[in-house]
Amino acid sequence: MNRREFVAGLGMAGLGAFLPDRVLRGQTPAVPSGNPRRLDLHHHFGSPRWIRRAAEIRRQGWEAFQDYSPAKTVEAMDKAGVATAFVSCTEPGIWFGDDFRIERHAAIELARDMNDYGARMMSDYKGRFGLFAVLPLPDIDASLKEIEYAFDTLRADGVGLLTSYGDIWLGDERLRPVFDELNRRNAVVYTHPTDATCCHSLAGANPLTLEWFTDTARSILSLMQDPPNARGGGAPAPSAATRYSNITFIWSHGGGALLGATRVVGTVSASALAGTAPVNSRLHHVRRFYYDTAGAANPIVMQGMKTLLGGTSHIVFGTDHPYGGGNLMNNVTALQTVGFTPEELRGIDRENALRFLPTYRAS
Repeated sequence: MNRREFVAGLGMAGLGAFLPDRVLRGQTPAVPSGNPRRLDLHHHFGSPRWIRRAAEIRRQGWEAFQDYSPAKTVEAMDKAGVATAFVSCTEPGIWFGDDFRIERHAAIELARDMNDYGARMMSDYKGRFGLFAVLPLPDIDASLKEIEYAFDTLRADGVGLLTSYGDIWLGDERLRPVFDELNRRNAVVYTHPTDATCCHSLAGANPLTLEWFTDTARSILSLMQDPPNARGGGAPAPSAATRYSNITFIWSHGGGALLGATRVVGTVSASALAGTAPVNSRLHHVRRFYYDTAGAANPIVMQGMKTLLGGTSHIVFGTDHPYGGGNLMNNVTALQTVGFTPEELRGIDRENALRFLPTYRAS
């Protein structure tokens, strides 16, 4: 079963209803009258070069991009009341094998190609697309150069990262220079799961069935767990999540396996969940992160996230387009069944994302 069939079989094509409409660089999105102007935070794209490469390698989900075009995407967005989609690269990103040394130069070039293509989509369809730029991680120097280009030249809205790169998860000290720069820029960091080198086919399973959700929880844990004590003793160093407190993290699929892995969060007693989490505690960081509804728009996950987060204010809309047959409306319909109030759904559709994407507020 390929990824499209799996997602469609779940009857969700992704998620629910989330965010705000945006005036992209001063442009009012062209949406029908009365449109809820949703913002789609989990929305994929591919440049022609990336699509050709994906078809050559035939990694999970490559088929969904064979008839991809921005024009077709806008048509699907209109039908689902999506004003703006924030495009990001899906797995396996720009790294199609397990040895980055072999692909280094090609990956760096492909990151630039993808970002330039995303910027052209923003220009050609003003107000309809935002860009979460691709970084050529785990190459630190090349990623720092791409951050500068993406933010200062292309005016990207954030970056889109995978949950892991080989044996490196996002809280790894080796990525610190990149995250320090993103933290300095108060960046939005959208994340998408992948299957790490260790776990392409554990127990003979398709990685999208379980492993991608697990890798999301691993990456969250890597940011929140306590690092080794400072050299020479002294006070413990802060966790990566604390160090990168200016970054707005968005996690796919309702946080993946986070709900089932309560030890990642720590104390989740009724009293702890009802109270205010101590500053920089794991629960504090879990509640400051954002989570999209792609693949998670069902009562079990959504009600669980509402309990864990103390409300729905950090849940945002995502569709996983072009997977699920490209029918974005399925995601809207699925969210109507999870037990949220109309006010909560409006927040997920639009208002929640305005906190970190204020330039998309309608005039």
